[in-house]
Amino acid sequence: MSLPSAAVPTDEELVAAFRSGDERAATELVRRHAQTLGRFLYSSGAPAGEIEDLVQEAFIRAFRALDGWRGEASFRSWLCRIASNLRKDLFRRERGRTVLPLEDVDLRDSADPASLVEARDAEERMRRALGMLPKMQREVFLLRAQQALSYEDIAATLGTTPGAARVHYHHAVRRLKEQIS
Repeated sequence: MSLPSAAVPTDEELVAAFRSGDERAATELVRRHAQTLGRFLYSSGAPAGEIEDLVQEAFIRAFRALDGWRGEASFRSWLCRIASNLRKDLFRRERGRTVLPLEDVDLRDSADPASLVEARDAEERMRRALGMLPKMQREVFLLRAQQALSYEDIAATLGTTPGAARVHYHHAVRRLKEQIS
């Protein structure tokens, strides 16, 4: 990359550098967005055992299709759209199948096992409540609450308007409060 060492390159600059052949730019984009993408996929209902593969596949597809990214939405929101489509494809392929784990998951050693159990219970209640939301509300909520995307980026990612994204977010928050309370 031909950027000053003190400057932190933007995603757009990294994409341009990658397009020019700088592999380090791709590494930096993955470093910046992989964990966020994993959280998005997990919260949107992807099986925990598939998240790493989905994240990897999302980046592979993104880098192959990078010429199709016009910069109208942020790189992160474009990447979330790719991951969301991969998750949908996975659900279509596995419809009706039940996957049983081969081994039990033991509680991690912790100073306060009761709080760990409470936290897991709260996480599971939230995940179930998210699963009960209509698809658009769930995706808008996750992109806004987890990814901190603007309503404009959410609209570009999901093919809607910023106003509609606001309405979906408001309804999602209201329904989640009702479900969890």
